[in-house]
Amino acid sequence: MPVYVLDTNTFIQAHRATYPLDVATSFWERIKQLAEEGKIISIDKVKDEIDENEDDLKFWTETNLPGDFFKSTAGQAILNEYGLMAPWAESKASHYQRGAIDEFLDFYTADAWLVAYCKSTGCTLVTQEVSNPHQKNRIPIPEPCNAFNVSYCNMIEMFRRLGVRF
Repeated sequence: MPVYVLDTNTFIQAHRATYPLDVATSFWERIKQLAEEGKIISIDKVKDEIDENEDDLKFWTETNLPGDFFKSTAGQAILNEYGLMAPWAESKASHYQRGAIDEFLDFYTADAWLVAYCKSTGCTLVTQEVSNPHQKNRIPIPEPCNAFNVSYCNMIEMFRRLGVRF
């Protein structure tokens, strides 16, 4: 069974809009369970993005997810894949605005690291972003996933594949 790697937006959108922590407790209990079972993980760069906000989501991740949930991106295989992200993004300079490329390649932003991690490990990336080949002001995660043959899906599709019901 594949391991699913959650993007920052899966946490933030769920927390802020779709599944508030104080209302959709069964959703968050299921996330905790899937994490404890090792079916879902994320990476250190996602933790950094979550930790930028001093809010209930930060507290929840600190107190409910296993200590090894956020995996390190420092491994050589991941770094090798990450090294491929810049040439790919720069090759798209005639399409994407400079700011979009710079944002995607920002060392402290999770997107390129997520693609590199999943490419290196064979995990499936879970993001709420959708493919939009015409977008120019941002590089949606599905675009590099498609370019690097990285499997991805959204949160609802992940739940379907895992047989999760609420």
